[in-house]
Amino acid sequence: MTRPDDRARQAARSRRPPLTRERIIEAAMSVADDGGLAAVSMRNVGRALGAEAMSLYHHVSGKEELLDLLADAAFEQIPLLDIGTPWRRAMTERAHAMRAVLGAHPWALGLLESRSNPGRAVMRHHDRVLGVLRTDGFPLSLAAHAYSVLDAYIYGFVLTEISLPFTPDVGADAFAEGLELPVDEYPHLAEMLEQMVLGHGYDFGDEFGYGLELLLDQLELRLAAERA
Repeated sequence: MTRPDDRARQAARSRRPPLTRERIIEAAMSVADDGGLAAVSMRNVGRALGAEAMSLYHHVSGKEELLDLLADAAFEQIPLLDIGTPWRRAMTERAHAMRAVLGAHPWALGLLESRSNPGRAVMRHHDRVLGVLRTDGFPLSLAAHAYSVLDAYIYGFVLTEISLPFTPDVGADAFAEGLELPVDEYPHLAEMLEQMVLGHGYDFGDEFGYGLELLLDQLELRLAAERA
């Protein structure tokens, strides 16, 4: 005989949307956003969906495939570049889009380039970046160097940005004031804090665009030299 609480659970399950890979990926991203990659497990994702972990295996083979799918889903949030877009504009737009995605999903920093079985979105993204550079005149070697150095800058900047010991609501001023640096011991740091940070509305995030322009300027010079 079916008990009332069993009937209630069965009714609740029947009202839930059916499990799909898309729903599983969405739930996995939510779990990762809340607890980082360490929190991503079949059990935790199933719990977020209100389903048993075993039911997920009908759609995903296991945690490793789930991580592959997460990496692909993160890349899908970065707009795909259009071949024929001027390279400098394309690389600028891509850099800002990547920074936004990585900032929204910090777990992606250690995931996007670490998978040995990259998905179609990952490969499509890489191929398109190289395609934009090659179509706009980059020799293959310079295109590869450009891709490498830009990604290193973007990933490194976001990692620093999310690791800073102060938050936007506290700001750099309060952090700098708390340091109380002895001028005679750290004259150059004290000079920077006084002339650029304290009372100047300093925001580390503003450094992103400046550093990106430095890199693009140098790439433009290298490209001109190659064309010459």
